[in-house]
Amino acid sequence: MNFWTAVGELGGWPLVFLIVALFVAFAFEFINGFHDTANAVTTVIYTRTLPATPAVLYSGLMNFTGALVTVLFGGAAVAFSIVNLLPVDLLIRADSNAALVMVLALLLAGVVWNLGTWYKGLPVSSSHTLIGSILGVGVANSLWNNEGLAGVNWAKAGEVGLGLLLSPLCGFLAAGALLLVMRRVLREPTLYEPPRDGDRPPAWVRVVLIFTCGGVSFAHGSNDGQKGMGLLLLVLIGFMPVHYALTVNKPETASSVCAAIGNVRAIYAKHGISLPEQLDKDLKFVADRLAGRESLTELAKLEERDEAGALVNVRWEVRQALQRTNRELKRVGTGRTGPDEFRKEVEVVRKTAIAPVIEFVPVWVVVCTALALGTGTCIGYKRIVVTVAEKIGKSHLTYGQGAAAEGVAAVTILAADFVHLPVSTTQVLSSGVAGTMAANGSGVQRATCQKIVLAWALTLPACMLLAGLLFVAGRLIVG
Repeated sequence: MNFWTAVGELGGWPLVFLIVALFVAFAFEFINGFHDTANAVTTVIYTRTLPATPAVLYSGLMNFTGALVTVLFGGAAVAFSIVNLLPVDLLIRADSNAALVMVLALLLAGVVWNLGTWYKGLPVSSSHTLIGSILGVGVANSLWNNEGLAGVNWAKAGEVGLGLLLSPLCGFLAAGALLLVMRRVLREPTLYEPPRDGDRPPAWVRVVLIFTCGGVSFAHGSNDGQKGMGLLLLVLIGFMPVHYALTVNKPETASSVCAAIGNVRAIYAKHGISLPEQLDKDLKFVADRLAGRESLTELAKLEERDEAGALVNVRWEVRQALQRTNRELKRVGTGRTGPDEFRKEVEVVRKTAIAPVIEFVPVWVVVCTALALGTGTCIGYKRIVVTVAEKIGKSHLTYGQGAAAEGVAAVTILAADFVHLPVSTTQVLSSGVAGTMAANGSGVQRATCQKIVLAWALTLPACMLLAGLLFVAGRLIVG
């Protein structure tokens, strides 16, 4: 079954809702481009390193490149940290109306909050916005079904929340410290003084600032681009769960999955370690269903009855078994139990043959998300740029402050990619600018900083509440 066949099988209102959901999801990423990436071009514009138009075009290109290159060649772990906030089987357990409402509610909540804060010129976090919206619909759905707070993966939410909490603090302290080091090492007075009318930075400073602007834009594309891809995956899984249960990029991997299952059993036997009962059961289930098959697409139309006698789709059940297998092997591979060699061998099999089958991003989603993010960067950036450059500190941004804030932001965001955590470009860079203002003795504008911090603090609960209310309203309308 290909994508167009799966879409054709929806028909009627579900097809209309899918088109609307995809449009709103790409709109969110487009808005993310001009809402968040304005931070990246602030320094090059306000230090007169580049005129505004070339700056935003350059930043847009680097955002597109970051989103495209990182996922195609480095994987999409950050995207799945977003997907796994809302257990995708929740979408499947829900009736079709509930799944549609959940997806549309979280999308609309994110777009409304991002547009509202952009209009007010507040550099809030699109990451907070997206995560709050996901948590909101998860909680609302579980409360609607009298299941308490079970609709959210709270362990994953804690990991994500920790990254979002610590990253602005790191940005503030590291950018301030870097500026102090620069003042000791680079004793060029013009680096630390606001540029006068008509002044432009020395050639070598311009190169540095252009490089740091590109670095932040690339890092933003790599991290926030994956968040957008995670959002698109929630839409696709919600509307077409069977089609997107297993990888559509390399469906011919059925035989290699069977080989990987044999390798897992061999590794456990080699080290004299017994297979856990559930893992043994899942490995056998997958091996039996894939035996003699060359392509994962062969499972699309197969159905069978589960232990309770209910009719289930085999392709989805294989995904669930592989999901549990991946989770167990990751626990073993990254844990502290068992010999080092055993853990390493398990982790290699998991990363190369098991995880890619269930943690994948369709190529068209990668390209379209990168395009939406890059295009959005080139539009509507001015409101956020003015706030960051003119209203955080009491004086004009200096060359040294711009380089320190952007350099720290780029490194922080790329480091977050490495440890698979979504962080906020807005928070890291805005905090970095504030840190350099404090370190430079320039002072900060208390009123503006209070508004920004208040917006940061309100984003998560406000988006949770907005998404939850939209979900409830949608359920009342569609039943």
